[in-house]
Amino acid sequence: MNKKAILVLIILLSISSFSQDKLIEQKVENLLKQMTLEEKIGQLNQYTGDGGATGPVTINPNKQAEIKQGLIGSMLNVMGVQHTRQYQELAMQSRLKIPLLFGLDVVHGYKTTFPLPLAEAASWDLEAIEKSARIAAIEASANGIHWTFAPMVDIGRDPRWGRVMEGAGEDTYLGSKIAFARVKGFQGKKLGDLDAVMACSKHFAAYGAAVGGRDYNSVDMSERMLWETYLPPFKATVDAGVATFMNSFNDLNGIPATGNAYLQRDILKGKWNFKGFVVSDWGSIGEMIAHGYAKNGKEAAFSAITAGSDMDMESNAYRYNLAALVNEGKVDIALVDDAVRRILYKKFELGLFDDPYCFSNAERQKKALNNPEHTKFAREIAAKSIVLLKNENNLLPLSKQIKTIAFIGPAVKPARGNHGFWSIDVKEVDSTYIISQWKGLENKVGKNTKLLYARGCGFEDNSKAGFDEAIAIAKQADVVILTIGERWDMSGEAKSRSNIQLPGVQEDLVKAIHTTGKPMVVLINAGRPLVFDWTADNVPTILYTWWLGSEAGNAIADVLFGDYNPSAKLPMTFPRSEGQIPIYYNYFNTGRPSKEENHTNYVSAYIDLKNSPKFPFGYGLSYTTFEYSNLQLSSSKIKESEKITLSFQLKNSGKVAGEEVVQLYIQDKFASVVRPVKELKDFQKIKLQPNETKTITFIIDKEKLSFYNQKLDWITEPGEFEVMIGTSSADIRLNQLFELIN
Repeated sequence: MNKKAILVLIILLSISSFSQDKLIEQKVENLLKQMTLEEKIGQLNQYTGDGGATGPVTINPNKQAEIKQGLIGSMLNVMGVQHTRQYQELAMQSRLKIPLLFGLDVVHGYKTTFPLPLAEAASWDLEAIEKSARIAAIEASANGIHWTFAPMVDIGRDPRWGRVMEGAGEDTYLGSKIAFARVKGFQGKKLGDLDAVMACSKHFAAYGAAVGGRDYNSVDMSERMLWETYLPPFKATVDAGVATFMNSFNDLNGIPATGNAYLQRDILKGKWNFKGFVVSDWGSIGEMIAHGYAKNGKEAAFSAITAGSDMDMESNAYRYNLAALVNEGKVDIALVDDAVRRILYKKFELGLFDDPYCFSNAERQKKALNNPEHTKFAREIAAKSIVLLKNENNLLPLSKQIKTIAFIGPAVKPARGNHGFWSIDVKEVDSTYIISQWKGLENKVGKNTKLLYARGCGFEDNSKAGFDEAIAIAKQADVVILTIGERWDMSGEAKSRSNIQLPGVQEDLVKAIHTTGKPMVVLINAGRPLVFDWTADNVPTILYTWWLGSEAGNAIADVLFGDYNPSAKLPMTFPRSEGQIPIYYNYFNTGRPSKEENHTNYVSAYIDLKNSPKFPFGYGLSYTTFEYSNLQLSSSKIKESEKITLSFQLKNSGKVAGEEVVQLYIQDKFASVVRPVKELKDFQKIKLQPNETKTITFIIDKEKLSFYNQKLDWITEPGEFEVMIGTSSADIRLNQLFELIN
């Protein structure tokens, strides 16, 4: 096809899309004119259904009757084609037959469960991350779901906060790229396709900066920090076409996010021109009373609707107060109409008015829940998410000729736990499809390898009664694999921990097995960075395996035996101690910076601990080695309108094929506001065969050199910049200076 034909096709598609938008807008306006005030408010009301609740449930015995009356617009936690059809049939008995929206927290898979989002982020593989969301959407939509409350795009710099497992880590650039990919995966080619679900960008905004890492807590930060660090991933989801937003539980600088007009009206619906709708988090409108921001439900409803919160999840604030506010002239009906208009538009766009049951197809459900390609990919992305932290004696990969393996620890035999938090129990299937770590090892080794097992202890036990058995088992083996960590539900919503060390006596178990002198591999299963200093200092071989989903056991075995060469890199900094938190790589320097190797008095340092983390952002090893060389810049000086081409050589200097995540960092050396010591500005994941060399190229443009100044203007300033190429934020292999000139 020639360029002219392509241009004509693009124009025709644009016209078609424009016409479709206008047609839906007309249908929405026609319906809106027929609706009573009570029916309009009903569209803004969301109740939980018969699935697992994810917050305090409002008991409502009249739920079914209210659906028939058109007083409920959406439901969450209703799963499966049978249940969604039953509720939709009730909605079709209402006067205007407006279909329900069904939402669910499809966070990292539906039946096929993928690694926790933080673990997926460790893959630094945007294509794979998008594909996992795509598969989740295929399975969820085939089970009657229209809408997922994902992705969570909050920046998380405090591992005490349990919900870091749900996001992409501490970095704004990486987080923005992953946020974009996840929205594209969930929403597919377009909303209205039967394999697409509406994505929901959450939690708006700055929820990840809760004081003390305590869930639901206050957030207090500068405007510049908000715009530069916490808002960009949300903007990336808008750019990706995200259908909905969810506001956050926290207050931001004294204003609850649910009632924050600056966030929802000025930024989201104003500056960013977001056309979708905003849903509250569970009960967050009513919770403005507990915040001390609203006196009662009526004031809470007033604050939320005027601030731009369109749909009320589970607090009934709109249901029982909004009509009175409108009738009393306190709330302009135009605000209600705007919220209803946004919600109705999405229902038309999904095709629900054409066929309310189009997502409730039993045959499609069965096919989607039993697709072997989904299982195959779950194994692939799980392996991509495992981080090799240490391999000092090259114990890994293990030989398949090993005669005896002792597999010890509380994570060996359980299957369900590998799903991790925010996973879905699909009633239509049993849990036998989840591959435990024991089963994965069994599947991998041949008949000539003997597997021995001891639990040793539980995740939180204080008892060491199982130590003797574990030591005896270890002594019989050629190699010991010890799998420990935090229990699967110790990270997630409402799972903040003040102590993020290995719980119970697990590290004592590591010490006990270590005394046997047997070669040992430690697997650490968690939903957050943990502190495990003794293990990190004394065990030569460590894999961070997070919680990897339904194919966890097979993926772990693939990495242990070298069928997959680990390539993951940490998306969060791992502290030495909770006393360092919050800790992140892109900190500001101080007037009295510390040099780690030579602390002196009166510098910014601890007197009892190093400043540096145990494992830095971007860190992760491989079974091979990579050499960086020959950094070249196309120019040492550029103007704002120009670009620099950066190139260097990357060589696989080891004996096996492997992937390297090449990371580009930039530091603005001097500026009108203090800039971080380095900032991730680009990355590539490169696969190389042994002895293969590739030329890697990056482009540095104005966008990579810009920042928010004190007035919140997005600007560049002339001056000196340092470009750094590294294998982690703390391991810079190549660097060079260049200058931005007027």
